[in-house]
Amino acid sequence: MRVLVTGFEPFGGHVLNASWDAVRALPARWEGPDELVTARLPVTFAGAVDAVSRLLDAHAPDVVVCAGLAERADAVRLERVAINVADARIPDNAGARPVDEPVVAGGPAAYLSTLPLKVALAALRDAGIRAVVSNTAGTYVCNATFYAVEHLTAARDGTRAGFVHVPRADALPVEVTARALEIVVRTTLDHLAGRVAEPALAAGTEH
Repeated sequence: MRVLVTGFEPFGGHVLNASWDAVRALPARWEGPDELVTARLPVTFAGAVDAVSRLLDAHAPDVVVCAGLAERADAVRLERVAINVADARIPDNAGARPVDEPVVAGGPAAYLSTLPLKVALAALRDAGIRAVVSNTAGTYVCNATFYAVEHLTAARDGTRAGFVHVPRADALPVEVTARALEIVVRTTLDHLAGRVAEPALAAGTEH
């Protein structure tokens, strides 16, 4: 199996981005026969989508996990749904600020993650890592990247893809975030291999 994990460059005045700091820590802890590819994406609507497309073409991964920063989060957020809307409260790193534009013109309204979210959620909680299933990835570059990945992998038989939002380093240490991403990847590989099944684990919200 080949795994692609991505994080983002800093944005919005931040000097660091915990998503990339965690992703770049993964190779040093990676073991096993599965191949790991990591990459840093630009925080631009056009650039991130283009970079993801090129990475998929170059590496043909079986599993794709994109990570991004959710600066107000206090837990790892396993994103359930990507929507076909780009609506930027702040400009991206190239100065673009789309309002109510589609990520992919003519694309479906939304895509669901194809990662085994409940397997990952249970494993993260068993490891003592705060984690939730989130039902909104926002409308900024993270959501656009998530949507693009799902759109591009929809025709790739067997490819699993999804998005994970991570807290700032002062809310969750980077080494813990890296461990969380590793767990998401490992549980997805186990699920693909038939070693684990999705549990009947409620993780919804009332609002």
